[in-house]
Amino acid sequence: MTKPAEPRTLSDDALSELLGTQQFGTLATNKRSGHPHLTTMLYSWDAEERVIRFSTTADRVKVKQLRRDPRAAVHVPGGDVWSFAVAEGEAEVSEITTTPGDAVGRELLAMIPEAARPQDEGPFLQQLVDERRVVIRLKVSRLYGTALDING
Repeated sequence: MTKPAEPRTLSDDALSELLGTQQFGTLATNKRSGHPHLTTMLYSWDAEERVIRFSTTADRVKVKQLRRDPRAAVHVPGGDVWSFAVAEGEAEVSEITTTPGDAVGRELLAMIPEAARPQDEGPFLQQLVDERRVVIRLKVSRLYGTALDING
C-alpha cells in the first residue's frame, strides 16, 4: 500500500511566484469583535518591495478596519484546491486621490498591467478622484503555503 500524497511546503520564491501569477485573493481584516472580515480583491504584487497593493474606495469597511488595526492577510489560491499562498503583514492606507494625476492616482494607475492601461489617462485619473480611491499597501512580513503533487 502506498502512502497518500501529502502537501509540500512552498519555498519563499515559489510563494512569491504564485502571488505574481494570480490577480485575485481574499483579503482578511479584523472587525472590532476580533472576527475576520473577508473580501475578494484584485491585487498587484511587488516581489522586490514585498508589498501587495489593492485599489478600493475610502468609504469601505476594510479601510476603516485597517486604519484601526493594520494587521491583515491575503489568501491566494493556486492552480488546484490544495495549492495556496498566504501573505501576512501590516497594511497602510493611502490618502484619497484628490487631483487627477497626483501621487496616489499615479500609484493606482501603475497597478494596472501595461496592456490594460487606458490610452487616455486623463478621464481614468478623474474617475479615480470621483470614486475617492485609495491604495491599501500590505507590507508582507510572512509568506506561507502549500502545494499537493499528484501524478496520474
